[in-house]
Amino acid sequence: MIVPRLRRGRVAVANASPTVLSAAQRPAAGTELASGLRSCRSALAGVAIFSGVSNILMLNGAIYMLQVYDRVLPSRSVPTLVGLSILAAALFLGQAVIDLLRGRIMTRIGAELDGAVSGRVFSAIARLPLLTGQHGDGLQPQRDLDSIRTFLASPGPNALFELPWLPVYIAIIWGFHPTLGLVAIGGAIVLVVLTITTEMLTRKPAGAATSSGIRRNTLAEASRRNAEVLAAMGMRRHLHEQWHEASREHIAHQQRVSDVVGGLGSLSRALRLMLQSAMLGIGAWLVIHGEATAGIIIAGSILAGRALAPVDLAIAHWRNFISARQSWRRLRQLLSRLPEEDAPMALPAPRSSLTVDRVAVSAPGTQRLIVQGIEFQLDAGVGLGVIGASGSGKSSLVRALVGAWRPTIGRIKLDGAALEQWPQGYLGRYIGYLPQDVELFAGTVAANIARFEPAADADAVVAAARSAGVHDLIVSLPNGYETQIGEGGAALSAGQRQRIALARALYRDPFLIVLDEPNSNLDTEGEIALGDAIKRIKARRGIVVIVTHRPNILASVDLVLEMKEGQMQMLGPRERVLAKLVPLQPANNDGLKRVATLPKLPN
Repeated sequence: MIVPRLRRGRVAVANASPTVLSAAQRPAAGTELASGLRSCRSALAGVAIFSGVSNILMLNGAIYMLQVYDRVLPSRSVPTLVGLSILAAALFLGQAVIDLLRGRIMTRIGAELDGAVSGRVFSAIARLPLLTGQHGDGLQPQRDLDSIRTFLASPGPNALFELPWLPVYIAIIWGFHPTLGLVAIGGAIVLVVLTITTEMLTRKPAGAATSSGIRRNTLAEASRRNAEVLAAMGMRRHLHEQWHEASREHIAHQQRVSDVVGGLGSLSRALRLMLQSAMLGIGAWLVIHGEATAGIIIAGSILAGRALAPVDLAIAHWRNFISARQSWRRLRQLLSRLPEEDAPMALPAPRSSLTVDRVAVSAPGTQRLIVQGIEFQLDAGVGLGVIGASGSGKSSLVRALVGAWRPTIGRIKLDGAALEQWPQGYLGRYIGYLPQDVELFAGTVAANIARFEPAADADAVVAAARSAGVHDLIVSLPNGYETQIGEGGAALSAGQRQRIALARALYRDPFLIVLDEPNSNLDTEGEIALGDAIKRIKARRGIVVIVTHRPNILASVDLVLEMKEGQMQMLGPRERVLAKLVPLQPANNDGLKRVATLPKLPN
């Protein structure tokens, strides 16, 4: 027999949890990005200093040319030329080192910002579908954070640090001659106007490109998830046409942005070269009239090009700047919408009852009630079966029971305390949930059963597998509990995934177990194991709620709730409810709880 390769007592499945900040220490919702950037202000100050030193060293080339033309050539002094050349080379190397350090610091600032905000972004990605439903590209917040980090590591931010030096260069050029200074000012004004024009012409198409890109990614992800359906039913071509239309729209908007940025960028580079040539021509005119030296012609041209380089750099990276700015705005709005939840005081472990108090439920992001008027109480050691036709609201009800969906009306309580009063991570220890659509995660079988709990107890993992009747199946896998199951459990069959997910629901013997169609993919052996697991839950004074269409699994429950059109139709002991539903059997109505039928739900 293959022994599970787990360390007795503990098995490491994840890194330690990040440090949790108190409410007073956390930044306000929506200000996390700004707060993360402020925490790097000393590094940003260092980048500003490096940029200042780099801009001073940028004068090296102009001064070198000025000295060569005005000193070396008239004096024909080779030692002076050699000395100036060595000094200029050393300064150029120093500038290269400073630029290298500046780039490395900006890369680390991006990584620091990512580390400060990534936890909140991940939490928002996980919580957003529970509040707004499955709409749009769910991974867009992560892409937005990547876009901001990538922009910070690019040459684009250098323009922001170098633009303040533009007046300094113009002042030096003015010192050479006021006419040269006026020409440089005129060129700077033209390039600034080009930058403003770039912003005005790209703002709308850039936003449209982002929206169409999200639609395209959503279609592609849906096609990837449902690849088998598309292949089996010949739907790939139809979905491809929709994707192609969204892609065409996305590319069209991107092309417009690229055309504007590329066109104005080319114009700005041409104007900068024209300005440098104009500085040479005007400088020559001044030399002819005895108002300047030959060195001033070359030095002025170099300084004019250097003064306007940040504007040219800003236009060249304008597209990345727009993308980062849009990402910043979207993340700020998302984090403002989903503030970090304060953890309430931990309550004692539930052990006595589950109360559903006149609950109504609607899907996240919608107003239409799917379930309404649900009211019952289950004591410890009781099993409830929920039955009804498809679309009667069974799955919506159990999503509310486990806290995945919040009730629109009413409250769900454990031991008299509403679910909202429990810290979410703490409450999860006492709830086991097997959804109708089973989802496992890339990792080992053991890690999935242990819910990726850091340093999980191996004995508890094996106990959960035995409770689900899946231990023998697991140890028959190539690497037992250490078998990698792939994304979504792709390496397992549907029945194996369902049984391992059942073991995950039973891990550490939670008080409330909710199983939605737990036997939909099970064979006879699996159904027997499921029935035994339900009996053990009840024997240890847990509460189990089962949604099913198969009446054979109801033999393990005590009560049955029939639902119809989102409302309670009948609630009572199993035998009497089933007898009432099957006309051929004698029905004893004693002990049944009749529920008043509410008006039909609006569509």
